[in-house]
Parts: sequence; C-alpha cells; structure tokens
Amino acid sequence: MATKPNLSFWQIWNMSFGFLGIQFGFALQGGFMSRIFQTLGADKDSLPLLWIAAPLTGLLVQPIVGYFSDRTWHPILGRRRPYFLVGAILSSIALVFMPYSPALWMAAGLLWVLDASINISMEPFRALVADKLPEKQRSYGFVLQTLIIGIGTWVASNLPWLVAQMGVSNEAGPGVVPPSVKLAFSIGAFVFLASILVTIFTTKEYPPEDPERFAAEKKSGRGMIGEIVHHVVTMPRQMFAIGTVQFFSWLAFFSMWSLATPALTEHVFKAPAPDASAFDMADAVQAAAFTQANGAFQDAADLVGSYMGYYGLSSMAVALLLSFYAARRPLNRRAVHFGALVLGGLGFLSMAYVPAPGYLVASFALVGVAWASILSMPYALLASSVPDQKMGIYMGIFNMFIVIPQIVAATLLGPALRHLFDNQAIAGMMISGASLLLGALCLVRVREPVAAPEPLATAH
Repeated sequence: MATKPNLSFWQIWNMSFGFLGIQFGFALQGGFMSRIFQTLGADKDSLPLLWIAAPLTGLLVQPIVGYFSDRTWHPILGRRRPYFLVGAILSSIALVFMPYSPALWMAAGLLWVLDASINISMEPFRALVADKLPEKQRSYGFVLQTLIIGIGTWVASNLPWLVAQMGVSNEAGPGVVPPSVKLAFSIGAFVFLASILVTIFTTKEYPPEDPERFAAEKKSGRGMIGEIVHHVVTMPRQMFAIGTVQFFSWLAFFSMWSLATPALTEHVFKAPAPDASAFDMADAVQAAAFTQANGAFQDAADLVGSYMGYYGLSSMAVALLLSFYAARRPLNRRAVHFGALVLGGLGFLSMAYVPAPGYLVASFALVGVAWASILSMPYALLASSVPDQKMGIYMGIFNMFIVIPQIVAATLLGPALRHLFDNQAIAGMMISGASLLLGALCLVRVREPVAAPEPLATAH
C-alpha cells in the first residue's frame, strides 16, 4: 500500500492491548498448569509430556491462522480482528473450566483447547504490527507489545497468591484444585476477553488497496497446504537464522514452565508435592500429615508463581527502557538480543545455587531480561525480511521455531530427568540456562539490517 503514517503512542498501545489478556492466559497456564497436574496426581517426570498439547497445537494452528488471516477481509472487523475475537471467547471458556478438571486427562484436554484458542488470537497480533506500522516504527511496536506482555505476566503470576491473601482458601483435599486457583483462572478469563475487546473497538485496519485483485489472489495459488509448504521451503535465510536462535530460546522457557514448580518447591522451598498414595487417609495421623505436606506444597507453589512474576516485572522494565530508546534512535537489535540471552541464561543457572528463596527474585529478574528481548527483537529483525502481504503466513511459519523446540522438550525432558539427572527437577532449570547461552551463540548467523530505521518523532 501507500506509505503508512506514523502512529502515536496511544494508537500503538491500543492495537497491542489485547496482548494483556493473551499473556494472562499464558502466564496462568505457564505458572500453574504443572501445579494443577501435580494436584491431580501427575508425577514430576511426566509433566513435560503432559504439556505436549500446547506446542503441538501451535504447530498446527498458527500457520493455518496466518494463511487465512492474510486472505480475510470483514467489512466491520477487518483482517486480523475476527481471529482476536474468536480466540478470546474460546480461551476465556477454557480458563474458567480448567481448574475444575476432575481428572488428569480432562486437564490435559483443556490445555489443548486453551492453547489452540490462545494461538488463534496471538498469531494475528504479530502480523498486525507489521500491517499497521511503517518500518521505522516496527521495533517500537514490538517493544510496546512486550511491555504489555510484561504487565500481564507479573499480574497474572501473582493472582493465586493475591487471591489467597484476600482470604480465599489455598487448601483442598487430595486431587482437588484449591479455590484460590479457581478464582484466579476466572479473573484471567474476564481480563482476556475484556482486553481483546479494547483492541477490537479502538483499532482500525487498512483495507485492501485493490479489492478485486485481493479477491482474485484469494482464489489463486497452491491452496493452504501447498502455500504453507512452499513458504517453509523458500523461507528467507534471515528467517531461518533467527529461527535457530528461537529454537534454543523457547526450549529454555518451555523447560521453565513445565518444571519450575516441581524444581523450586522441592529444591529451594523443600516442600515437594506429596504422593497421596503414600498416606493412609483412614488413619487420622497420616491424613493430618498429608494435609500438612500438601498445604506446604500449595503455599510453596503460590510463591513459585509469585517469584516467576518477577520475570514479567523485569521484562516490563526492560521493554519500557527499550521503548524510550527505540522512540528516538535505532536499536542494534542483534546486540541487544545477544546480551539479553546471556543474562537470562545466567539467571536460570543461578536457581540451582540460591541459598534462600528470596534470591529467586534476582534469578527471575535476569530471566525477564531475556524474555523481553525474545518477545520483540526476533520479530523486529524478521519483519523487514518478508513481504507485507504475506506477513500473516510468515509469522505463523516463524512460530514453528517456537513450538518445535517445545515438542522436543516435552518428549525428551522426562526421560532426561529420570536417566541422566536422578529425577531431580532442578536440572530442568540448568538445561534452560545452557539453552539460552547456545541461542546467544547462534546469533552470529543473524544479520542486522544495514538500513537503520529513522528516529521516531511522533511517539509521546
């Protein structure tokens, strides 16, 4: 289309605000799904495999959503917003019902539904930045998305703890998720839908310049499967190089999401999840012992979620600093990403050596530096390498470099813990740290675009 006008801070903020709800969904899923699985009786070394629904869903859904969103134009909702709305409604329903799962298989099934629904909303948000912003504002746009994601991560990660502090019970019987977690997930469902509606009602999209040509292009081509395969095979070299970095980055964070609760509750808090089958509930003494052990685990799990919130808070601060900088002068995105991944790797490695739980604040703060960069710099590096009219499908395909490492981790982390690390879940955090450092080394193959963006003068 013709040259895109610069957008103001509030225009970019509103178009990205739906990410607050998306991140509420992801943070509640990432911080508390393993807790729900363990409450329902899952062994810690089976947790990564129970998580496999999430990346498998993303692998299937995101390229398909990208393909169709490139070919969608609704007279009221536009190109990307129909997918925001459908994904938000389905995600909110799944969030409400998730903590009421009576059995492990149902929780795993609802995780599948939840992740598919979040992916329907999330993928078009990345494409919307490229749709709406000129090249010189794209780094700024992705950094503002990261700022909103950081806010969502911090608040949602603290929700169960905050609800418990307000007097909602944090205890329940064997196989029952505590009321505090149930209420937190319901709040998350409301925030998810409400924040998506803010973006839908405040953001307009550019219509196709030539409607007849747009309609003709929708009917032509290789079909969905052929189009996706073609773009996978012919992806730009820059996209593949950034994807390699993404592979190690997301392997690290999947390991954290699936294993941080068992790793830190047992290694740092000394309060592992009790095995209900090891207690005779008919015996009053043993039943009381289980209640005490389970209470200690639930309290420790609340605190793990709260400490994980610090990576959201840290990423929010880093994104805020980057947004101020990117609003005035160009970023060296590759250098920023390298430094951030190294700091995040050190943060993960430090978790095995903290002398007391309070030190986890520093560990997760370092992890948050990496998280802020992972959510912005790769997309800013990629956006200038692919054509605007194919942005949806390329963003969907790019997310394969996010979900494939998670599938690898879901498959191999459990056996690795059992056979290589004596079933010590803290090894998962060590794997996360090493993986981020490998990702940083892979940046040597990524090029920083020669033509730097002009300074952004309109942000305020």
